[in-house]
Amino acid sequence: MKRILIMLAASAAMMASAEAANVGVSMALFDDNFLTVLRNGMQDAAKTSGVTVQVEDAQNDIGKQLNQIQNFIAQKVDGIIVNPVDTDATAQMTKLAADAGIPLVYVNRQPADLDKLPAKVAFVGSDEKKSGTLEMQEVCKLMGGKGDIVVMMGELSNQAARQRTQDVEDVIAKEPCTGIKILDKQTANWQRTQATDLMTNWISAGLKPAAVVSNNDEMAIGAIQALKSAGMKDVIVAGVDATQDGLAAMKAGDLKVTVFQNAAGQGSGAIDTIQKLIKGDKVEKVVDVPFELVTPANMAKYEAKN
Repeated sequence: MKRILIMLAASAAMMASAEAANVGVSMALFDDNFLTVLRNGMQDAAKTSGVTVQVEDAQNDIGKQLNQIQNFIAQKVDGIIVNPVDTDATAQMTKLAADAGIPLVYVNRQPADLDKLPAKVAFVGSDEKKSGTLEMQEVCKLMGGKGDIVVMMGELSNQAARQRTQDVEDVIAKEPCTGIKILDKQTANWQRTQATDLMTNWISAGLKPAAVVSNNDEMAIGAIQALKSAGMKDVIVAGVDATQDGLAAMKAGDLKVTVFQNAAGQGSGAIDTIQKLIKGDKVEKVVDVPFELVTPANMAKYEAKN
């Protein structure tokens, strides 16, 4: 009887320990619509799974983010989740966590060292080779395979921005889209206001694109605002993320194409994956959350998702 009670007590202690897992989360920045949904998705999943999360804002500063990771390690957290400021800096983050023996999950932004991730380190996100491809294929269809476009890029330190832009170039390099030419491509750093300024500059320079292909919805909305101010109609504007603001712009008839990136799904997936790593369970190095094309024809099913 005594032995049974000891075993039950040990089992209860193990369960309590698992339930009380403490996870440090470093977000690239809080001031971003998509990342806010991602962060909320993590926090909601944590509440329902018995995980305590300490969420920090790196404010788009790689130095601050590295300090946050070092502080998590010093606090002896059970696991770390990182939405990296600079995906080229992830090798250093990976080493810090691996040396400390703490499980690490990258979320949303693919780490540059993906192919070299050690045990207890994983990536939860979406395959960026599909995001810009789905976007540009639909734009090509709307353009009839010919015409001029401009491309708005996200932060060039971000793998997603580079890959989505490459996707656009890959699509127009093949039939039936070879009649499409890029007039210019520049970064607006994922930001709506910067995109408005960039589009205004393009218009002032005399550029008359048939379409604006943006790496995300925020920049697409900025482009729409500038086009409206200039009285330019019938320009196809496309984005990625299917944010609430993006879908509102689509409902208004201004945004023609976007691609659903499941922010809440990535957030809950990150919590689930870090829990498994903490427990010692085996997980895939890459946990894929698929992209989905969104157009005015099917947008209704996505209105409550991001």
